Amino acid sequence: MQDDQAGPRRAMVLFAHGARDPEWARPFEELRRAVTYGSPGVIAELAYLDLMKPTLEEAVTSLAARGITHVTVVPVFFGQGGHLKRDLPAIVETLRSVHPALTIDITPAIGEQPAVISAIAACVTSLAKS
Repeated sequence: MQDDQAGPRRAMVLFAHGARDPEWARPFEELRRAVTYGSPGVIAELAYLDLMKPTLEEAVTSLAARGITHVTVVPVFFGQGGHLKRDLPAIVETLRSVHPALTIDITPAIGEQPAVISAIAACVTSLAKS
């Protein structure tokens, strides 16, 4: 993510499902803080598909209003289910039509990344040994 004289023009949106219980969001908030701390100059925001705010539409609209020109949506889902195969692409297509000057990319589900699978396997293995 780049930083220029006017400030960052790129942002990352960590996109999660959402839940009725606000405590459910705590690990996602920690993840956002860790991304921000580990990547100075990166604007990292959270957005939710359902039941929590902000929605992806709200987060992207806010970023566009702040002068962001490129948004990468990172689905913080374990795998590619219906929400990522159908719902997310439809939301992003609508956002692209509402914000034509904004580039919006979508990464694969974070849970499908080899590093994440390895980290979870290591954690599960250590728990099984204790």
